[in-house]
This record gives sequence, C-alpha cells and structure tokens, in this order.
Amino acid sequence: MLYNYGSINLDHVYRVPHLVRPGETLASHAYQVGLGGKGANQSLALARAGGQVAHWGRLNTRDLWARDLLDEAGVNVEGVLETSGPSGHAIIQVDDQAENSILLFPGANHICGRKELAEMIAGATTGDWLLLQNECSALSDAIELAHQAGLKVAFNPAPMTNSVLDLPLESCDLLFVNQGEAAWLAGVAEDASAEELLTALNARLPECQMVLTLGGDGAWYQFKGQRHFQPAIKVEAVDTTAAGDTFIGYYLAAVQEGAGVAGCLALAAAAASLGVQREGAAHSIPRRNEVEQVLASIRSHT
Repeated sequence: MLYNYGSINLDHVYRVPHLVRPGETLASHAYQVGLGGKGANQSLALARAGGQVAHWGRLNTRDLWARDLLDEAGVNVEGVLETSGPSGHAIIQVDDQAENSILLFPGANHICGRKELAEMIAGATTGDWLLLQNECSALSDAIELAHQAGLKVAFNPAPMTNSVLDLPLESCDLLFVNQGEAAWLAGVAEDASAEELLTALNARLPECQMVLTLGGDGAWYQFKGQRHFQPAIKVEAVDTTAAGDTFIGYYLAAVQEGAGVAGCLALAAAAASLGVQREGAAHSIPRRNEVEQVLASIRSHT
C-alpha cells in the first residue's frame, strides 16, 4: 500500500492571454473550480493508473465533494477527515502558451502535527510507501516517523522552499524533482545541464533514488552509478497544470507493479503527455487504458 499525506485544494483556474504582471488588471476569458492540490492530484493519478493508494488529509465540512471525487476514482479516503477551518485552495492562471502561475493558501493542509502523523503511520506496515509533497505541515516529523516505522519515503519537494533544505532528506528513498527544484536542492545554477544536476544531487544524497523531470526535454532516473533517460513524447501542450503530479502518480503505480526503471519512466511519460493536452488539474489526469494506447502507438512505430 502507498499512503499519501498530501494536500487537497480547491483550484480556482483562470484562463488568461498572459500571466498577470505587477500592477496590471487583466480580464480572464474562462474560469472553473475543481479538485487540486499536489497531494490530491498524485493520489488521483495513482488510482487511475491502477495503484493502491490511501490518502491522508483534511477538508472543510462544506468541501467534501472533493473527497467524494477521490473516492470515486478508487482512492481510499478513510484518512481524509473533516475540519471546521477553511480548506486549502489555489488561484491558478493559465496563459495562451499553456504556462501557469499559482497562488496557494494552505488552509486545512497545515493543521496536522506529529501526534496525528504518528497515529496515521501506526496503521501502516513495514515496507509500505509514504508519499509527501511540500504543501502539508510537519514534514520533518512525517519523514522521521515513517523511516523509523520501516516505510519507504517518496518526496516531491514542490513548491520548493528553503525549508526543504532542513528536512532529513537522507531518510528518503525516492525524490522527484524538476529542474528548478533540483538546482535549489543541489546548490547549482538553475540553467545547469542535466549531467551537472544529477552529479550534484548524487553528491548531496548518494543513497537516494532520484527522478529528474525536465518537461519537454524528458526525464532522468539516477541511483548511485545507474542512470536512465526517458525522452519526452512530443505533443502540443494546452495546460501544464498537474503534469508533474500525473508523472509521479503513474511512476509510483508502476513501482507497485514491480516494473523496472525503464517501464516506470515510459508509463509516467506517456501519462504526462496526455495530461498536458487537456485543461485543468484533476480533470487532465488520464486513465490507464488511455495511457496504454499511447504506449502501444509508440511501440508500433519503433
């Protein structure tokens, strides 16, 4: 089983000609509200990929429709509890070039502490996975308690902040980072090459598996002396929101199935390529049969 202690947000998505500039008032030409949060997106992707995932999180009583959406997708939501405080939410701009800008309010995602985490982790089994992102509280406690309980820890340090550098990352088993997160974590220039990023990450955390995602430039896996490259699947992107979350969910579902590194990367890349062709966060995450069709098409042309 994989347990995801992750954010659940209400996403307010505005389609705009360009990302709003300081001091500018800009009219949007479309608006929608939906399920979001990196945690919820990754749980949804895992479930749609056929993985076994239980979500831990908090929602305001008025927003339980978001829990229902996860439940309907096959996510175990027994650990998604009600609270009287406001749910987390995000204000998302998506421009005509499919780039996005996000303003995040953590709300209920920041109310769990060490005591609550210890109670949740006590129900897990040695060898289970705990998935984390940087949108929930008490991450240091979560990593420490999970490691002590014999769980494998996967961490996506997004959104990246300096606080991540103080976490016990050496107790993580798998990190998912994009170029900016990798550069921040490794202490190198953001325009560093993939080779430089991977070398610096290995020096920083030599016992941790790394998956480095580079958008249209593909993705890399690294662990000690092993590296594997996955080219991106070339598509016309409409909206990149949740593309990384889709990649992570599908990758971890493949890990659960016992796939090798190449298989995990290929499945994740195919899923992300479908996601960026659709608008929205949760709505953009594809189902497994759709992803398998993409992989079958790629195989038929090689």
